[in-house]
Amino acid sequence: MRTFALLIALILIWLLWSGLYTPLIMSLGVASCLLVVWLARQFQSIDHESVPVHLGLSVLTYWAWLLKEIVVSSIQVSRIILSPKLQIQPQFITVKSRARSDVGQVIFGNSITLTPGTMTSSISESGDVTVHALTQDGADGVLQGSMNLKVALLDRSEKHA
Repeated sequence: MRTFALLIALILIWLLWSGLYTPLIMSLGVASCLLVVWLARQFQSIDHESVPVHLGLSVLTYWAWLLKEIVVSSIQVSRIILSPKLQIQPQFITVKSRARSDVGQVIFGNSITLTPGTMTSSISESGDVTVHALTQDGADGVLQGSMNLKVALLDRSEKHA
């Protein structure tokens, strides 16, 4: 299942990014995707972490929410940077990830880093996430926990194979 999902994802991404749809180019693209999947199987690197199909379609709603958060944070950080008074309060905070799996913790850490104004600097084995925030509002947003909750709900939707 994971092998097939990886192959389909690679082909769709290749088709989306290629822009060339002649028979020769498309067959070379499919062949290259098959080669990548074959190599991944040979290296035994296709598992629930590298191909997280267990997250299902719920990941799409999470991505849409995350995109909105990225846009909102981008506007907020742009206002701070363009302001004559640079009102920043850089700080490190630690928050406990509510995600159960390593995949969930990585999604949480990467989501924080993708959101302008915050950056994950470390994730401990116990799930403590150290975050650098540019402003107090950014730190409060991480501590408030809506992203943490959304990732935890996404993580709980998984069914390990």
